[in-house]
Amino acid sequence: MKRYTIATLAIIFLVILAACGAGEKGSTKNEKEENQQKTSVSSDGERVIKHLGKEYKVPQNVNRIVIVGAIEAMEDSMVLDVKPVGASTTGGEFPKLFASTILSDAKPIGEKTEPNLEAILQLKPDVILMSTKFPEETTEKVEKLAPVIPISHISDDWKDNLNVLAELTGKEDVAKKALQSYEKQLEDTKEKLGSSVKDKNVLSIRIRNGDIFIYPENVFLNASLYEDLGYQAPDEVKAAKAQEMLPLEKLSEIDPDYMFVQFEASSNADDKNALKDLEKNPIWQSLKAVQHDKVFVNTIDPILEGGPLYSRTEFLKAVSDKLAD
Repeated sequence: MKRYTIATLAIIFLVILAACGAGEKGSTKNEKEENQQKTSVSSDGERVIKHLGKEYKVPQNVNRIVIVGAIEAMEDSMVLDVKPVGASTTGGEFPKLFASTILSDAKPIGEKTEPNLEAILQLKPDVILMSTKFPEETTEKVEKLAPVIPISHISDDWKDNLNVLAELTGKEDVAKKALQSYEKQLEDTKEKLGSSVKDKNVLSIRIRNGDIFIYPENVFLNASLYEDLGYQAPDEVKAAKAQEMLPLEKLSEIDPDYMFVQFEASSNADDKNALKDLEKNPIWQSLKAVQHDKVFVNTIDPILEGGPLYSRTEFLKAVSDKLAD
């Protein structure tokens, strides 16, 4: 009985030993595969970023970002405290809001509509964030300089724009907290506005080259007014497919209770007194919002796009004060 036990134990021991050996070989193989994968990633120094249904190869470590024409990306940089090494100018200089903050050490790389390829190349960017407003031929030229990720100018893509910058810079937690903070701010603002959401006619317009422009429901400040806060958009806004000029006579037909006006100097370079002239017009003076002192000019910096998180956060602060019961 004793021999049988010893023999049995010996066999069991050999089986276990063989199994362990096989396991060790298997582990070694897996470790080699993992190391090969790590070496492969490390050797080419790239990773894949997904954005709006497409994949983009970028360096493992993104330290040098250049922003081409995308104000949206500049706004998101404000939220995430990212400092690009280069960015587009507006009217020959950085907008003041960004110049004193995220672009304090950045180099200009041409106007927001006309990128300077040589200036971009000299900055040796790891990644270029480029507005989708550019024509394909311009984008193709910039793509030869460094990896390009298109930043959507469509307001519905605001979260995707923010999150791709967060992923590039390792600031996903910052983006998550910022979005949570906005949701809380939106909830508080709705509560403060109360019944005013139901019966007030609210309109946002932008003055460009002396003309009045409106936008679709989900574009510009409209995204906050009509989508987030629930105000009813005028029929003219609902019908708008893109930026559309609105004759003053048509504005008088809408006759809003409240009106938010954005006037940016660089967009009215040939008519710097456009807003002042408009305010003197009898038709303008007959508007309900004008007569009741409910016209709010540049409640947020006029350079802002309206759709990104930074715009929405700043605009909600203004709305909370201006439209509350």
